[in-house]
Amino acid sequence: MPKKCEYIESCPFKHTVDAISKKWALPVINAIGCSGRLRFHELMDALIDISPKALSDMLRKLEAEGLVRRESFAEIPPRVEYILTEDGLELRDAVITPLLKWAAARNGGSRRCHPACQRTPVPMWMHSSRDANSRNKALMK
Repeated sequence: MPKKCEYIESCPFKHTVDAISKKWALPVINAIGCSGRLRFHELMDALIDISPKALSDMLRKLEAEGLVRRESFAEIPPRVEYILTEDGLELRDAVITPLLKWAAARNGGSRRCHPACQRTPVPMWMHSSRDANSRNKALMK
């Protein structure tokens, strides 16, 4: 009988994996991280094939997990923007950025960003998290 791995069964690890293993969690975190802050329609444009309901549900879940912060502005028409929290930034740096680099190396770096981002196409892993992290940290103060 195989020995049970205590690390995998530990609560913090399992909770984290449960939070980020949902279908759209990592793409949403990465899209917000690439830009610093995004409105709902900008996220819809940046993510291929996500429905408005799926995006809305995922944003609520990520906000409840403390990875994304929703900012509402008292304007007419109302404006809402999404920004990564400090935990979201750390998760992006620890998990998503290395995963993108690994995927690019494995696939020869041939995959390009979605054209909706309106940036010069570069391999996805090259989107600098440092620039977005600096913007996010400045915005959080």
